[in-house]
Amino acid sequence: MEQLLEIMRTLREQCPWDQKQTPQSLTKYAIEEAYEVEAAVREGNTEEIKNELGDLLLQVVFQSQMYSEQGAFDFQDVVQAISDKLIRRHPHVFQADQFNALSPEDVAVLWQQIKAQEKAGQPVSRLDAIKHGPALNQAEDIQKNAAKIGFDFETVKDAYAKLEEELDEFQEALAKKDSDEILGEFGDCLFSLVNVGRKIGVSSEQALLGTVYKFRSRFAFIEAQASAQHKNIEDLSLAEMDQLWEQAKQYLKHQDYHEKPQLE
Repeated sequence: MEQLLEIMRTLREQCPWDQKQTPQSLTKYAIEEAYEVEAAVREGNTEEIKNELGDLLLQVVFQSQMYSEQGAFDFQDVVQAISDKLIRRHPHVFQADQFNALSPEDVAVLWQQIKAQEKAGQPVSRLDAIKHGPALNQAEDIQKNAAKIGFDFETVKDAYAKLEEELDEFQEALAKKDSDEILGEFGDCLFSLVNVGRKIGVSSEQALLGTVYKFRSRFAFIEAQASAQHKNIEDLSLAEMDQLWEQAKQYLKHQDYHEKPQLE
């Protein structure tokens, strides 16, 4: 661990790219690495899991080093904070003499009770319990939570009308060519589309994942066909790629897009 911390300190002193980074610029990499860990675990390749866990650890070390440079905290403070939290939230383990045998369900309840005690006195929103994660999941969970108190569209038609309103505003932003406004309006469109999906019982995250895997599968088919023709995919014209895309749609029509494409 000390070796890794020393390497990180050296990189911040001598590597132009590492020197340029900020805590804000690195957060996207932490998210990406967490997804890479999930994919490696799902595939069961232990060598890959080891490497991806190392990449994720690097993000913790990198962030800790930058905050250490600011005088805020260092890696040891991060380790101490999580150690204290684990002990505090597992009194049934570290103060076992004060507890009877607990079931996993009991432990989950106890964990939430302790979390609530930790947050006592802090501003509370009913949305605080919604975990940070993929934006589509957050949007859907926030909407479900708000709907519980009646803050919701009455019908799918109403939700769709809101989507159309946001699309109109997005077009107006595009015409103004204001990048900040375009970003905001695009986000509003996505949020409204998630709302429509929620109203009809469709998981936006699952729907988009399905489309992503579908695109990956069809694109892999195009690459395989180009290779069979002894061509690089870059050598194909758009018309040729479109033709292969249509072939891929038929060939992969009945495949499960939540699995990796298996092409001969």
